[in-house]
Amino acid sequence: MDESQTQPSSFLFGDPIFVFFIGFLLIIYFMSIRPQQKKMKALQTMMDDLEKGDEVVAAGGIIGRIKEIKGPYVSIEVSENITFKLQKTAIANTLPKGTIASID
Repeated sequence: MDESQTQPSSFLFGDPIFVFFIGFLLIIYFMSIRPQQKKMKALQTMMDDLEKGDEVVAAGGIIGRIKEIKGPYVSIEVSENITFKLQKTAIANTLPKGTIASID
């Protein structure tokens, strides 16, 4: 009998532990790494699209309207004559136009 006929050919799949390890890495990628990358991309797009007059929520929950944008910093007006200067990364979300007026 030929040796090639007695031993099963497992060249394609290799060791079962190796296959399990590759499967585990794929699960980790699709369950945690990829969603985090999508979230970071959406956050970067939101920060790039900020404009003067947008209504935003800061990370601390402060709601205001963007008064000025200078590089990586924004000034948000939370009330008349009260302005906070924040980094763009401190902006948590943008709000629909008119949200601040509906809250008052």
